[in-house]
Amino acid sequence: MNTKLTLRLDDQLIRKAKRYSDRAGKSVSQIVADYFSLIDAEEEIPGTEISPRVRSLIGGFKGATTSEEDYRRHLEEKYR
Repeated sequence: MNTKLTLRLDDQLIRKAKRYSDRAGKSVSQIVADYFSLIDAEEEIPGTEISPRVRSLIGGFKGATTSEEDYRRHLEEKYR
């Protein structure tokens, strides 16, 4: 179930978030949800922090059509 959440943020921060969401192809709501999920994940494993670089990769492969077989073929061609 989705529930509405109102956030009060600086206008400039909102503009930056919207530009980022356009580039990322995600809604601002989805970006916020992803961040909240990360917070939850960090709480499940105490002392574990996800680096900003790794955090930026989250969700990057959703909808990918590449299979493990495609990857193996790639490696075989690369190291031939």
